[in-house]
Amino acid sequence: MFAGAIALALLNFATLALSGRPWGVTSAFALWGAKLFLVAGIDVANWPYWNAHANAAALAAPVTRDVTSVMDAGIILGAMAAAALAGRYAPVWRLPARSLVAAVAGGLLLGYGARLAYGCNIGAYFSGIVSGSLHGWLWLAAAFAGNVIGTRLRPVFGLEVERVRPTGC
Repeated sequence: MFAGAIALALLNFATLALSGRPWGVTSAFALWGAKLFLVAGIDVANWPYWNAHANAAALAAPVTRDVTSVMDAGIILGAMAAAALAGRYAPVWRLPARSLVAAVAGGLLLGYGARLAYGCNIGAYFSGIVSGSLHGWLWLAAAFAGNVIGTRLRPVFGLEVERVRPTGC
């Protein structure tokens, strides 16, 4: 745990030094969505969010030039590689309809909430607390409440709720 904490601190500092901003994840999702809208013929360049200088530059550039997009791709590929190396990479291509609905609804709600909060557990929580901002602590309280509600909704979608049983010492 200690080594992981040190690695996170060093990598967060490296991200800040290299990109000029704290570590974040979700801004890439907004960019990817906007690029998909552009392909579909929807002009998002005039939307207020994309009128900001940095956002307009990101929208005009290839996705591979966006630091957050490249880091997100690295996280996804790294997680897949780690699972494969551990012998636990087993994608499931057939999902029950209720599980698929739960995944899509949960993903959209999480993504929307992350953009409203200007970040997810990395950008809003981790980087927020590390930078001494009150919003990181408020994010923690809201995330805790959301996790309680989400866990209680799992049976509605036919998903199991894993019970953690204490082990004897």
